[in-house]
Amino acid sequence: MVKEGWCYGAPLWLAGILCGIALGPWTAAPWVVAAAFCFYFFRDPDRVVPAGPVCVSPADGRIVQVRREHDGRTRISIFLNIFDVHVNRIPVAGLVRSVHYERGRFRLAHLESASEDNERNTLVIQGSKGGVSVEVKQIAGLIARRIVCRKQPGDLVEKGERFGLIKFGSRVDVVLGPEWHIAVVPGDRVAGGSSVLAKRQ
Repeated sequence: MVKEGWCYGAPLWLAGILCGIALGPWTAAPWVVAAAFCFYFFRDPDRVVPAGPVCVSPADGRIVQVRREHDGRTRISIFLNIFDVHVNRIPVAGLVRSVHYERGRFRLAHLESASEDNERNTLVIQGSKGGVSVEVKQIAGLIARRIVCRKQPGDLVEKGERFGLIKFGSRVDVVLGPEWHIAVVPGDRVAGGSSVLAKRQ
């Protein structure tokens, strides 16, 4: 579990204990349930990262869009519901060239417009093999209001490495160049750090 789980869950758990002692066991139930959900939401399971020239999913969730952009690149959009693991992972090994945060709206994350309208944080990673750049974008949703990114420009990163999270429902986009063969279609379920989104051609 990531540290945010303790930050949210521990106070709720403590409130439940105090209510139970002061007012009776039934008053503790809502607090305990809320605490349990926080501990569950912020879970952080280990994953087996596939080897080879592949781009792995940066997040758990469902593929909602695979779209060819006007510049020839392909955008893969992953929607995370409130029950998915929300820890985000690096899709390819390399060097973080830039990290750019933009304020925005909080529309439903599965909508196409969310990629450009919602609050978001974009990492550009220059791959260690072939120098190919991959863009990964953390996008806030209707409920998600807090984007966490623990990487900075100049950081060396490994494929599947944890780099942040988005709290309480969100979306993550990956933008790949034409040198990648896309391996997923809309409707597929993916797991962060272990599911292959694309392979180098």
